[in-house]
Amino acid sequence: MRIIETKNAPAAIGPYSQAIVSGGLVYTSGQIPLDPATGVIEVEGIEGQTHQAVRNLAAVLEAAGSGLGKVVKTTCFLRDMNDFSKFNDIYAQYFPGRPARSCVEVSGLPKGALVEIEAVAAID
Repeated sequence: MRIIETKNAPAAIGPYSQAIVSGGLVYTSGQIPLDPATGVIEVEGIEGQTHQAVRNLAAVLEAAGSGLGKVVKTTCFLRDMNDFSKFNDIYAQYFPGRPARSCVEVSGLPKGALVEIEAVAAID
């Protein structure tokens, strides 16, 4: 088991790792749309927040020796399911391979985020 940590994604805001590599897979913690440099959400709206969350996810995957194209499963959390269509439009730009996915509405996310995305991906 290997712990993944990169400065190209936001630091963990609790007692957890950005990701763990085990058995040829990387398991990421959920990524919210924090700016890695400031540690705060700099963008408003589901579109901008989705872009930032996916960029953060991509940085963690890269640090683990993987990438968005190797994702086999995502779990997505939306604060408002009314954002589902807009979220899907952005999500599809980053995941053309169409990994398996769960997407649920939650009553709240850390730092007031509108979206959080976690993934399981293959390692080279």
